[in-house]
Amino acid sequence: MPPSWFTAALADQPREVVVDVAGCPIHYCDWGDRGSPGLVLIHGGAAHAHWWDFLAPLFTYHWRVVALDLSGHGDSGRRAAYSPEAWAAEVTAVARHAAFPGPPVVVGHSLGGLVAIQTALDHCADLAGVVLVEAAIRRPDPTVAEGDRGRLLRYPGTYATLEEAVEHFRLVPEQPDIPSYILDHISHHSLRRTDEGWTWKFDPAAFTRPRIDMAQRLAAVRCRLALIYGARSALLTADTAAYMSGLMGGRAPVIPIAEAHHHLVLDQPLAFVAALRALLTDWEHSAPRAGADGGPPATRRR
Repeated sequence: MPPSWFTAALADQPREVVVDVAGCPIHYCDWGDRGSPGLVLIHGGAAHAHWWDFLAPLFTYHWRVVALDLSGHGDSGRRAAYSPEAWAAEVTAVARHAAFPGPPVVVGHSLGGLVAIQTALDHCADLAGVVLVEAAIRRPDPTVAEGDRGRLLRYPGTYATLEEAVEHFRLVPEQPDIPSYILDHISHHSLRRTDEGWTWKFDPAAFTRPRIDMAQRLAAVRCRLALIYGARSALLTADTAAYMSGLMGGRAPVIPIAEAHHHLVLDQPLAFVAALRALLTDWEHSAPRAGADGGPPATRRR
């Protein structure tokens, strides 16, 4: 039986909107009052906007929240090629379309965090801050090769029935401790029906991009930054968090969520909400760095 907070959050259904971005339809969900400050949520790789359905309503006490499907994901369209720059343009286009009263805060999980870095790099003046959630940027190590994770996303299966497809739903990377009611919700929103059967909504081509030095890009960001990660994450360890802290100038908040793994928005949702709400209450402790010329920061406060 789902807890009352979960069912109440799902009952607060979002407005669903589609906006054209460079010829591709981009779908987003929209919660909260139109005059409230903006909070933009970006999902991880192979995920979708509905990962945030049971979290976004917990921020509408103060924020207007939008969660988009990046191109090649969820209910958005597909592109001939994907890049962090194109996805960052989608984030800012959605923010403009939402017409927030001021610059929004962008929150990105996993791949969404890497997109958030690119958004901050390309559109810093349009943002009030960026929160990276389990967006791992590791120390350079030439001995590390790509594992099974990327290959799994490039060869999605097709199944005769919805029920069979849901049974094959797996998180990448896999992890324990995800409540069944959360998995049921996100898995049903992850599938689409085709002539051949039921398959996943994401475009496998989105995972054939060349490797990019995101460390250099993070170090160049001048927006207000923060990092939230799972204390039990196999992808973003304490050492990786320390490395990223250095890239962010050593002044950005770095917040571990106790007992959380990589998909911490699923296994520790309320702890994540509490941490993010506390962070958003006061950004003074994470002032943005000076501009490249030594002058004032390029970003504005909310």
